[in-house]
Amino acid sequence: MAVPLSELNRMPDPQMVFVGEGVRLATYTWGDPDAPAVVIVHGFASSTRDNWVLTGWTRMLEKAGYFVLGVDQRGHGLSDKPHDPDGYDIRALASDMETVLDTYLVEEARYVGYSLGARVGWQVAVDLPDRITRAVLGGVPEGIPLARLDLDQVRAYIADGTPVADAATQNYIALTERVPGNDLNALLALAEGMRASRTIDPDTADAPQQPVLFATGSQDAIIEGSRHLASSAPQGRFLEIPDRHHFNAPGSRAFREGALAFLSEH
Repeated sequence: MAVPLSELNRMPDPQMVFVGEGVRLATYTWGDPDAPAVVIVHGFASSTRDNWVLTGWTRMLEKAGYFVLGVDQRGHGLSDKPHDPDGYDIRALASDMETVLDTYLVEEARYVGYSLGARVGWQVAVDLPDRITRAVLGGVPEGIPLARLDLDQVRAYIADGTPVADAATQNYIALTERVPGNDLNALLALAEGMRASRTIDPDTADAPQQPVLFATGSQDAIIEGSRHLASSAPQGRFLEIPDRHHFNAPGSRAFREGALAFLSEH
């Protein structure tokens, strides 16, 4: 008998982890806690459920024998959503992941992140080289995070509903409003905080040293920047996700299968 889709997409009860200045992060687990761990971290304006559960990643990873640890980043999902941009510095977001690992007593893990989660993952891999054994970074651009978002147009949209004219910003707004519970003010603060963070510069020595798979959709405008990042990592590889753009790449079977094969290497 086929398993109902609602059961396949089941969300565990969230376990709240306190990070930073008392910010609560919603975390979720699947599989045997004694199995090898994979931390999965979603993209901007998304959530663990939207990025990883509804697209089949958690089912795939659990079936492959992993202990899967999902995190709703601050400002997203069921986690707290502060409105202060200072709370969204890249170092704070990366430190959140370290605190989650500590809370679950995970000494060593693989990391899978998409978009914002991949940007954070780059920093986590750099900061925790002895704990992150390998990483999959999907849809991660070089340069300034969320650079395509027109912050002034977002502010005007929030303030009085002024229509957003910039196409890329329209896409981000649509993505934000598509996911229930999103707080546009919190995500604006996140964008402001990330803009003030350091850029990813592939021409410096500040790159993850462990094996990293960079994966980006063939129709994604950032693909060449992602290729550049892959070439900058000593053990970087690149996977082009066929016929996908930035917002639908996580649902790609080719992406899932390529990531699983990479994670399973020794």
